Amino acid sequence: MRTWQVERRKRTRHLIELGGLVVKSGIVDLTGDNRTTIFGALLWMADRLKSDQRERARALWAAKGKQAFDMDSAMLVRTDS
Repeated sequence: MRTWQVERRKRTRHLIELGGLVVKSGIVDLTGDNRTTIFGALLWMADRLKSDQRERARALWAAKGKQAFDMDSAMLVRTDS
């Protein structure tokens, strides 16, 4: 396989994983799949990350994300048993 094909597949996988996070967060359902609203929310996040509140926002969002992933993992363990 050519180098450009490998890189394209990596990029495609990365984009699919990011899209999965958007869906998993519930944003798609909560906005009625309104892409302008979703994009606006992402732009708002980017503005926060460019501001003097960057570290506070990152810490808060990282903690919420970790908590959600941990809850997901716990649910998987319970259903596998």
